[in-house]
Amino acid sequence: METNTAQQLATLALAIKQWGLELGFAQVGISDIDLTSAEQHLNQWLARGFHGDMDYMQRHGDKRSRPALLQEGTVRVISVRLNYLPETRQIMEQSLNDSTAAYISRYALGRDYHKMMRQRLQQLIDKIQAEVGFNSTMRAFVDSAPVLEKAIAEKAGLGWIGKHSNLINRQAGSWFFLGEIYTNLPLPTDNKATAHCGECRACLDICPTQAIVAPYQVDARRCVSYLTIELHGAIPEPLRPLIGNRIYGCDDCQIICPWNRFAKLTAENDFNPRQQLNSQQLLAVFAWSEAEFLTKTEGSAIRRIGYERWLRNIAVALGNAPTSPLIIDALQIRLNDASELVKEHILWALAQQHKPTVNNR
Repeated sequence: METNTAQQLATLALAIKQWGLELGFAQVGISDIDLTSAEQHLNQWLARGFHGDMDYMQRHGDKRSRPALLQEGTVRVISVRLNYLPETRQIMEQSLNDSTAAYISRYALGRDYHKMMRQRLQQLIDKIQAEVGFNSTMRAFVDSAPVLEKAIAEKAGLGWIGKHSNLINRQAGSWFFLGEIYTNLPLPTDNKATAHCGECRACLDICPTQAIVAPYQVDARRCVSYLTIELHGAIPEPLRPLIGNRIYGCDDCQIICPWNRFAKLTAENDFNPRQQLNSQQLLAVFAWSEAEFLTKTEGSAIRRIGYERWLRNIAVALGNAPTSPLIIDALQIRLNDASELVKEHILWALAQQHKPTVNNR
């Protein structure tokens, strides 16, 4: 494709979408790079301190909301989504309602999606460049750089940003990963998705820590995903009882979303649960040595929090479980070689276990 006529670019855009589907993506859309509205929302969110300790959210300045500053020459973004839901809502709710079960966010049960999606995006880039010549500029991103992926995906027609700040698709719900290709090809763009949350506030009401402080406003400092994954230090004591048995992330706002009745189970074997991570008991995972933790989370996103925070999170969940001599014994045994961070949470859990009644979910 030596010249970029409008018809040629339109034909190429259709081909890109078809190639994306053939590579396993559920949907492909194309957007421009005007993220003015999203930039204003981001700056207001940062000004309120809702990002907590996630300094990287402001470290790169305007590069996050102005794609051409991140990748010179970018005029379009090819946005993709990939379904990851590994099991039904009923199974997830059973795990959440079993206070002795270790609940792990369903995106992290299988293979870490970053490398997998990046490889597929590179395959898509290779197909595009083989078609147009290698004078085109393209760069793939999968949650690996300052990219406003949800705002971009919304502009590309993949879904709308819901009141819980996740992307929702009318035909597929919200259980999917996002990825992007920044390009200098002036491809025709898709229509921005329209919002369909209406008056629904199910996600605001279900949030265990009330982190969704208003529609489309999430205070990450209260979010269970932030507390169990992003936060490096001690979990604030008032929030510990609210975490329940969630030891890595939280899915409540997605589980309750009415649009997820249209979600389909993933066709990707890589996203199916490994090491029975969807059915582990708290006492079992608390007993893992560091070597076992590294082995059983190999290739998983869970590894990113490290063994210390893994134990920290489980200690909190054990404190929220019904009083049990087995739990008390396990906590006391861990005290012997616990780091200061883990010890603080174990002592809190022991105090919870010794209370006359424990009625935390």
